Amino acid sequence: MHACHPVALAQDFLPTPPQSPPPPGFSPPPPGFSPPPPGFSLPPPDFSPPPPDFSPPPPNVDEDPESEFTDASGRYYRTYHSLLNDHKDLHKVIDATQLGNVPWQCLSVQYAGECPENDQSLWMGKDYEVWYRDPRVMAHNMLANTTYKGEIDYAPFREYDSSDNTCRWKDFMSGDWAWQQADEISKDPNTHGSMFVPIILGSDKTTVSVGTGNNEYYPLYASIGNVHNNVKYAHDDLFRLFRRQLFHCSLSAILSTLKPVMTKYEVLRCADSHFRHIIFGLGPYIADYEEQLVLSCTVKNWCPKCLAHRGDLDGGSNLPRTQEHTDLLVSEHIDSDTLWHEFGIISVLIPFTNDFPRADIHKLISFDLLHQLVKGAFKDHLVDWVLKYLKLTHGTKRGEEIMSDIDHRIAAVASFTGLRRFPDSRGFKQWMGNDSKALMKVFLSAIEGHVPQDMVCAFRALLEFCYIARRDVITEASLVQLNDALTRFHHYRKIFETTGTVPHFSLPRQHSMTHYADMIRLFGAPNGLCSSITESKHIKAVKEPWRWSNKHNALGQMLLTNQRLDKLTASHLDFAARGMLVGSVLSRAVATLKQKRARTVMELADEVNVPHLRRLIRYFLFSQLHPNDPRSPKDVPAASCPRHDGRLYVFNSAAATFYAPSDPSGIGSMRREQIRACPLWRNVAARNDCVFVNANPDLEGMRGLEVARVKCFFSFKFNWVTYPCALVQWFDKVGNCADKDTGMWIVRPTVHDDGTPNFAIIHIDTIYHAAHLIPVYGPNFIADNIEYFHSYDAFRSFYINKFADHHAFEIVS
Repeated sequence: MHACHPVALAQDFLPTPPQSPPPPGFSPPPPGFSPPPPGFSLPPPDFSPPPPDFSPPPPNVDEDPESEFTDASGRYYRTYHSLLNDHKDLHKVIDATQLGNVPWQCLSVQYAGECPENDQSLWMGKDYEVWYRDPRVMAHNMLANTTYKGEIDYAPFREYDSSDNTCRWKDFMSGDWAWQQADEISKDPNTHGSMFVPIILGSDKTTVSVGTGNNEYYPLYASIGNVHNNVKYAHDDLFRLFRRQLFHCSLSAILSTLKPVMTKYEVLRCADSHFRHIIFGLGPYIADYEEQLVLSCTVKNWCPKCLAHRGDLDGGSNLPRTQEHTDLLVSEHIDSDTLWHEFGIISVLIPFTNDFPRADIHKLISFDLLHQLVKGAFKDHLVDWVLKYLKLTHGTKRGEEIMSDIDHRIAAVASFTGLRRFPDSRGFKQWMGNDSKALMKVFLSAIEGHVPQDMVCAFRALLEFCYIARRDVITEASLVQLNDALTRFHHYRKIFETTGTVPHFSLPRQHSMTHYADMIRLFGAPNGLCSSITESKHIKAVKEPWRWSNKHNALGQMLLTNQRLDKLTASHLDFAARGMLVGSVLSRAVATLKQKRARTVMELADEVNVPHLRRLIRYFLFSQLHPNDPRSPKDVPAASCPRHDGRLYVFNSAAATFYAPSDPSGIGSMRREQIRACPLWRNVAARNDCVFVNANPDLEGMRGLEVARVKCFFSFKFNWVTYPCALVQWFDKVGNCADKDTGMWIVRPTVHDDGTPNFAIIHIDTIYHAAHLIPVYGPNFIADNIEYFHSYDAFRSFYINKFADHHAFEIVS
């Protein structure tokens, strides 16, 4: 059920204002056009393609014709040289384009405080340039972008599960914060009924070249919250304060054009072509912990969201930190040292949100899955603590040997779609966010047997917290699971303190986990507010433009590159809307190299080393032709089973398409996944993926699924019917529930009484999803010669890796 805010929709679907300009992409009628008289009927539309127009170009074309000729039917042809001679001509065309044109503006700032008479620092007399584009104009473009039609929420809403009437949180506008802002706006008669558009900001310092001068840039990104998630010396201290206040002053100046329309509405055209009263407001700010401190003017090691003391961040319930409370303390003339040490407040700084209505920076700071959970609590804390524990317990040499075996276990994990491998261990000079995310998927089973069970349970609790928080839709039941995982994490992490690995747990990134449930209620699912969004933008907005520059005064070249890319994107959308991109400009010849595979049953039996393949095909055909027969095909006389001796066609992979909104699946949230069964993968070794097979649709989760390994995909025709199928090797579940420490189910290959593998042929429609298995390594070191492609053959039991991706987590949990 979907309940929209009752007031925010009051001015929906406004008539077009008089004399308003045509919307982007609108083509005016030709001169002399008049509407048809009443009663006039148009002929049925003709969908046949128009005849080609071979008329010569207009005479004002400056280029000389390359050739002229007339064909047999008398039609005249003239071909021209390219109108673009080189890249300079192309750049001129792009620069002249008005679509997507939001020009850059410059703000120059200089230090205006007291300067010492002697030994004045150079930075005090330096001009600092801040380049930006008008956020109000950019917000206008986002609202009017027809690409977002159907992907924008025009009012805050609350979503309920129809089965039990519990609340659900997904996109940003489903959170309580947007609803509360709409309530505030509706109290003013001048803005009553206006559409609320929150401006979501994100910033993240990035380095483009460490080796050539440590060039650092500080990009600021902006979006609107209405778009769905699937579419972020002594002079040293003085200089540090100056940089922080420069940051706040720059933000205030950049956003100043939005301030008038935060209290008085303006009428704008939206993606669905309707006009609405629009009120803007500052929304959540996406930033990592260091930038959260700068934004909130908070001292390091304190929480920017609550008043918990830095010495015991998780000690009991803590009051929320608010700007109103900070202003009250400052107004009481409490000295700055006391505010610093007792409250974690930097009183000499003023946050930029003080210049805007309905804005409190402490409330607007959002969660950060990447830096708080993935890089912080998981990689920088727990993973590093394991190495420290091993060295403390076993000594440096033995600890490094155990860690080397853990690395070898990680490298020996079988391939899986979307899984990052670590063939050379974890010894990176620079860890990226994707590296940490990939390590999360395989680290738990790799340490099991080398560390105490409480450490394994601590990792499991943290991973489950992360995967629940990264769901696309979060329900009240999900919040209960989230808090349960947090409670278990706090309980089991004590093993690191009792073993002397860490002295305390007053860690801001881990402490932030206590605020997630409340922030989900305010801002919706965390997927839409994560610094991984802003980090991914660095590549296109900063790193690549810097590489394309000549490295001399690169900033101006980077800004121009960004503006040209925006114009090209806007032009592409406009061309597509006009039907100009239908078909192909260039003819392409694609050569597909096909590996020769078996074409008969006997050939395939030899290829996959399954001599009784013919009998398995007969069993398969019997089950397909007699689905209601209660007998097992193995109990049916061979003469009664259908027989196929004709041709068959073998394939190296099959595609599974499924709804997976938490994965990087784009608009629509559909994901296409390749399941591979090929004799040679990347010229190294065979690859045979594992799958979940539907066994009993009436049972939930793993109780209704079986696990199998695909030996090959093939199809054949029998009585003019095509049967796409797979030859699989079955796995048996060990026990009737998941392992209590790791939370993962354990399976092992099924064998007959004589020790031969249990093969079967199944219809491809029974395959539900790819499965990833990780060996149960146990306490012993694994052999040095084991590679990742040996994984499924070298071990006897396996964990079903529920952390392989978000879809697997939902299936197996």
